Amino acid sequence: MPAVFVGHGNPMNSLEHNHFTNAWVELASSMPKPKKILAISAHWFVNITAVTAMAAPRTIHDFYGFPQALFDVQYPAPGDPGLAAQIIELVDPIHVGADMDSWGIDHGSWSVLTHMYPDADVPVVQLSVHAEKALDFHLDLGAALDPLRDEGVLIFCSGNVVHNLGMIDWGLPNKGSDWAIRFDDAARAVMTTDPGSLPSLLALPDFRAAVPTPEHFLPLAYLAGAARAEGSVARTFLEGCDMGSLSMTSYVVSD
Repeated sequence: MPAVFVGHGNPMNSLEHNHFTNAWVELASSMPKPKKILAISAHWFVNITAVTAMAAPRTIHDFYGFPQALFDVQYPAPGDPGLAAQIIELVDPIHVGADMDSWGIDHGSWSVLTHMYPDADVPVVQLSVHAEKALDFHLDLGAALDPLRDEGVLIFCSGNVVHNLGMIDWGLPNKGSDWAIRFDDAARAVMTTDPGSLPSLLALPDFRAAVPTPEHFLPLAYLAGAARAEGSVARTFLEGCDMGSLSMTSYVVSD
Protein backbone atom coordinates (compact mmCIF):
# COMPACT_ATOMS: atom_id res chain seq x y z
CA MET A 1 0.00 0.00 0.00
CA PRO A 2 1.44 3.43 -0.86
CA ALA A 3 2.17 6.17 1.63
CA VAL A 4 1.16 9.72 0.73
CA PHE A 5 1.72 13.30 1.77
CA VAL A 6 -1.06 15.66 0.75
CA GLY A 7 -0.89 19.44 0.78
CA HIS A 8 -4.35 20.12 2.17
CA GLY A 9 -4.38 23.92 1.95
CA ASN A 10 -7.64 25.84 2.47
CA PRO A 11 -10.32 23.91 4.46
CA MET A 12 -12.85 25.06 1.85
CA ASN A 13 -11.33 22.49 -0.49
CA SER A 14 -13.49 19.94 1.31
CA LEU A 15 -16.60 21.60 -0.17
CA GLU A 16 -15.17 22.49 -3.55
CA HIS A 17 -14.22 20.67 -6.72
CA ASN A 18 -11.03 22.04 -8.24
CA HIS A 19 -7.77 20.76 -9.63
CA PHE A 20 -6.49 20.03 -6.12
CA THR A 21 -9.48 17.92 -5.14
CA ASN A 22 -9.50 16.26 -8.57
CA ALA A 23 -5.93 15.13 -7.93
CA TRP A 24 -6.98 13.61 -4.60
CA VAL A 25 -9.79 11.68 -6.27
CA GLU A 26 -7.47 10.49 -9.02
CA LEU A 27 -4.92 9.35 -6.44
CA ALA A 28 -7.49 7.25 -4.62
CA SER A 29 -8.67 5.66 -7.86
CA SER A 30 -5.09 4.84 -8.87
CA MET A 31 -4.34 2.58 -5.92
CA PRO A 32 -6.04 -0.30 -4.10
CA LYS A 33 -8.58 0.74 -1.52
CA PRO A 34 -6.84 0.59 1.85
CA LYS A 35 -8.03 -1.68 4.62
CA LYS A 36 -7.30 1.04 7.16
CA ILE A 37 -5.87 4.56 7.25
CA LEU A 38 -3.26 5.97 9.60
CA ALA A 39 -3.58 9.75 9.32
CA ILE A 40 -0.82 12.10 10.46
CA SER A 41 -2.19 15.63 10.34
CA ALA A 42 -0.61 19.01 11.00
CA HIS A 43 -3.61 19.89 13.13
CA TRP A 44 -2.97 17.49 15.99
CA PHE A 45 0.22 19.18 17.16
CA VAL A 46 0.65 18.52 20.88
CA ASN A 47 3.37 17.79 23.43
CA ILE A 48 3.04 14.02 23.19
CA THR A 49 2.90 11.27 20.60
CA ALA A 50 -0.56 9.74 20.80
CA VAL A 51 -2.90 7.73 18.62
CA THR A 52 -6.69 7.84 18.56
CA ALA A 53 -7.95 4.58 20.04
CA MET A 54 -11.72 5.12 20.14
CA ALA A 55 -14.16 3.07 18.08
CA ALA A 56 -16.03 6.10 16.75
CA PRO A 57 -13.81 9.20 16.40
CA ARG A 58 -15.61 12.52 16.17
CA THR A 59 -15.23 14.97 13.29
CA ILE A 60 -13.25 17.95 14.57
CA HIS A 61 -13.82 21.43 13.14
CA ASP A 62 -10.56 22.99 14.24
CA PHE A 63 -10.86 26.39 12.54
CA TYR A 64 -12.91 29.58 12.69
CA GLY A 65 -14.24 32.24 10.37
CA PHE A 66 -15.52 29.90 7.67
CA PRO A 67 -19.09 29.40 6.37
CA GLN A 68 -21.48 27.28 8.42
CA ALA A 69 -21.51 24.68 5.64
CA LEU A 70 -17.94 23.78 6.54
CA PHE A 71 -18.83 23.31 10.21
CA ASP A 72 -21.68 21.06 9.13
CA VAL A 73 -19.37 18.58 7.41
CA GLN A 74 -19.19 15.23 9.14
CA TYR A 75 -16.78 12.42 8.30
CA PRO A 76 -18.12 9.45 10.28
CA ALA A 77 -15.38 6.94 9.51
CA PRO A 78 -14.99 4.29 12.20
CA GLY A 79 -11.90 4.13 14.34
CA ASP A 80 -9.84 1.03 14.93
CA PRO A 81 -8.68 0.39 18.48
CA GLY A 82 -6.85 -2.72 17.27
CA LEU A 83 -4.73 -0.72 14.85
CA ALA A 84 -4.02 1.83 17.58
CA ALA A 85 -2.77 -0.94 19.86
CA GLN A 86 -0.66 -2.37 17.04
CA ILE A 87 0.97 1.02 16.44
CA ILE A 88 1.80 1.41 20.12
CA GLU A 89 3.51 -1.99 20.10
CA LEU A 90 5.17 -1.59 16.69
CA VAL A 91 7.12 1.57 17.47
CA ASP A 92 8.22 0.62 21.01
CA PRO A 93 10.43 1.91 22.67
CA ILE A 94 9.05 5.19 21.26
CA HIS A 95 6.19 5.95 23.62
CA VAL A 96 2.76 6.42 22.04
CA GLY A 97 -0.24 7.12 24.25
CA ALA A 98 -3.71 5.75 23.54
CA ASP A 99 -6.16 8.63 23.18
CA MET A 100 -9.64 7.47 24.11
CA ASP A 101 -11.58 10.73 24.09
CA SER A 102 -9.65 13.96 23.41
CA TRP A 103 -9.23 14.01 19.63
CA GLY A 104 -10.75 12.43 16.53
CA ILE A 105 -10.49 13.20 12.81
CA ASP A 106 -9.47 16.82 12.22
CA HIS A 107 -9.83 18.87 9.07
CA GLY A 108 -6.28 18.19 7.97
CA SER A 109 -7.51 14.64 7.42
CA TRP A 110 -11.19 14.87 6.57
CA SER A 111 -10.91 17.79 4.15
CA VAL A 112 -8.98 15.44 1.86
CA LEU A 113 -10.53 12.09 2.80
CA THR A 114 -14.01 13.37 1.98
CA HIS A 115 -12.82 13.43 -1.63
CA MET A 116 -10.66 10.32 -1.61
CA TYR A 117 -13.07 8.07 0.30
CA PRO A 118 -16.41 9.91 0.41
CA ASP A 119 -18.30 6.95 1.88
CA ALA A 120 -16.19 7.18 5.07
CA ASP A 121 -16.10 3.39 5.15
CA VAL A 122 -12.38 2.92 5.78
CA PRO A 123 -11.37 2.94 9.47
CA VAL A 124 -9.19 5.92 10.40
CA VAL A 125 -6.83 6.43 13.31
CA GLN A 126 -4.82 9.63 13.77
CA LEU A 127 -1.32 9.95 15.13
CA SER A 128 -0.36 13.22 16.77
CA VAL A 129 2.69 15.23 15.76
CA HIS A 130 4.89 15.68 18.83
CA ALA A 131 5.60 19.40 19.09
CA GLU A 132 8.73 19.06 21.21
CA LYS A 133 10.64 16.60 19.02
CA ALA A 134 13.23 17.41 16.38
CA LEU A 135 12.85 16.50 12.73
CA ASP A 136 14.96 13.34 13.07
CA PHE A 137 12.48 11.94 15.59
CA HIS A 138 9.66 12.25 13.09
CA LEU A 139 11.76 10.69 10.33
CA ASP A 140 12.56 7.72 12.56
CA LEU A 141 8.94 7.30 13.60
CA GLY A 142 7.85 7.35 9.96
CA ALA A 143 10.36 4.59 9.24
CA ALA A 144 9.11 2.55 12.21
CA LEU A 145 5.52 2.81 10.96
CA ASP A 146 6.38 1.72 7.42
CA PRO A 147 5.64 -2.03 7.96
CA LEU A 148 1.95 -1.18 8.34
CA ARG A 149 1.83 -0.61 4.60
CA ASP A 150 2.41 -4.33 4.02
CA GLU A 151 -0.85 -4.97 5.86
CA GLY A 152 -2.94 -2.70 3.65
CA VAL A 153 -2.72 0.40 5.85
CA LEU A 154 -2.51 3.71 4.00
CA ILE A 155 -0.09 6.05 5.77
CA PHE A 156 -1.73 9.38 5.03
CA CYS A 157 0.26 12.49 5.92
CA SER A 158 -1.40 15.89 5.63
CA GLY A 159 0.23 19.31 5.86
CA ASN A 160 1.89 21.80 3.52
CA VAL A 161 5.56 21.98 2.56
CA VAL A 162 5.22 25.78 2.53
CA HIS A 163 2.69 27.23 4.97
CA ASN A 164 2.89 30.90 5.94
CA LEU A 165 -0.54 32.36 6.64
CA GLY A 166 0.95 35.75 7.47
CA MET A 167 2.24 36.13 3.91
CA ILE A 168 -0.84 34.97 2.00
CA ASP A 169 -1.49 37.00 -1.13
CA TRP A 170 -5.08 36.58 -2.29
CA GLY A 171 -4.03 38.08 -5.61
CA LEU A 172 -1.96 34.97 -6.39
CA PRO A 173 -4.48 32.14 -6.79
CA ASN A 174 -2.72 28.95 -7.88
CA LYS A 175 0.62 30.75 -7.77
CA GLY A 176 3.52 31.09 -5.37
CA SER A 177 5.83 33.89 -4.37
CA ASP A 178 9.42 33.51 -5.53
CA TRP A 179 10.68 32.38 -2.13
CA ALA A 180 7.87 29.83 -1.78
CA ILE A 181 8.60 28.37 -5.20
CA ARG A 182 12.31 28.13 -4.43
CA PHE A 183 11.71 26.23 -1.20
CA ASP A 184 9.06 24.00 -2.77
CA ASP A 185 11.49 23.15 -5.58
CA ALA A 186 14.24 22.36 -3.07
CA ALA A 187 11.92 20.07 -1.11
CA ARG A 188 10.91 18.31 -4.33
CA ALA A 189 14.56 17.72 -5.23
CA VAL A 190 15.14 16.08 -1.84
CA MET A 191 11.97 14.01 -1.76
CA THR A 192 12.46 12.63 -5.26
CA THR A 193 16.14 11.75 -4.86
CA ASP A 194 17.06 11.26 -1.18
CA PRO A 195 14.13 11.62 1.25
CA GLY A 196 16.33 10.74 4.21
CA SER A 197 18.21 14.01 3.71
CA LEU A 198 15.10 16.06 4.49
CA PRO A 199 16.86 17.81 7.43
CA SER A 200 19.15 19.52 4.91
CA LEU A 201 16.23 21.83 4.06
CA LEU A 202 16.47 23.46 7.49
CA ALA A 203 19.66 25.24 6.44
CA LEU A 204 18.15 26.92 3.36
CA PRO A 205 17.72 30.72 3.39
CA ASP A 206 14.01 30.39 2.54
CA PHE A 207 13.26 27.92 5.34
CA ARG A 208 12.21 30.53 7.91
CA ALA A 209 9.64 32.08 5.56
CA ALA A 210 8.40 28.74 4.26
CA VAL A 211 8.16 27.11 7.69
CA PRO A 212 7.54 29.84 10.28
CA THR A 213 6.03 27.16 12.53
CA PRO A 214 6.77 23.44 12.09
CA GLU A 215 3.39 21.72 12.32
CA HIS A 216 2.50 21.72 8.61
CA PHE A 217 6.01 20.71 7.53
CA LEU A 218 6.57 17.82 9.95
CA PRO A 219 4.03 15.39 8.43
CA LEU A 220 6.30 15.32 5.38
CA ALA A 221 8.96 13.72 7.59
CA TYR A 222 6.76 10.67 8.11
CA LEU A 223 6.57 10.09 4.38
CA ALA A 224 10.31 10.70 4.05
CA GLY A 225 10.93 8.20 6.85
CA ALA A 226 8.76 5.57 5.17
CA ALA A 227 10.63 6.10 1.90
CA ARG A 228 13.97 5.83 3.70
CA ALA A 229 12.90 2.57 5.30
CA GLU A 230 12.04 1.18 1.88
CA GLY A 231 15.20 2.48 0.22
CA SER A 232 12.83 4.31 -2.08
CA VAL A 233 12.02 7.84 -3.21
CA ALA A 234 8.81 9.81 -3.52
CA ARG A 235 7.15 11.09 -6.64
CA THR A 236 4.80 14.03 -6.96
CA PHE A 237 1.17 13.58 -7.91
CA LEU A 238 0.30 17.25 -7.52
CA GLU A 239 2.56 20.27 -7.83
CA GLY A 240 2.39 23.98 -7.28
CA CYS A 241 1.63 26.74 -4.83
CA ASP A 242 -1.48 28.73 -3.94
CA MET A 243 -2.09 32.23 -2.61
CA GLY A 244 1.61 33.02 -2.68
CA SER A 245 2.62 31.26 0.51
CA LEU A 246 1.05 27.79 0.50
CA SER A 247 2.56 24.80 -1.27
CA MET A 248 0.04 22.24 -2.48
CA THR A 249 2.79 19.93 -3.76
CA SER A 250 1.95 16.37 -2.75
CA TYR A 251 3.90 13.13 -2.80
CA VAL A 252 3.38 9.40 -2.93
CA VAL A 253 5.74 6.55 -2.07
CA SER A 254 4.64 3.43 -3.90
CA ASP A 255 5.19 -0.19 -2.94
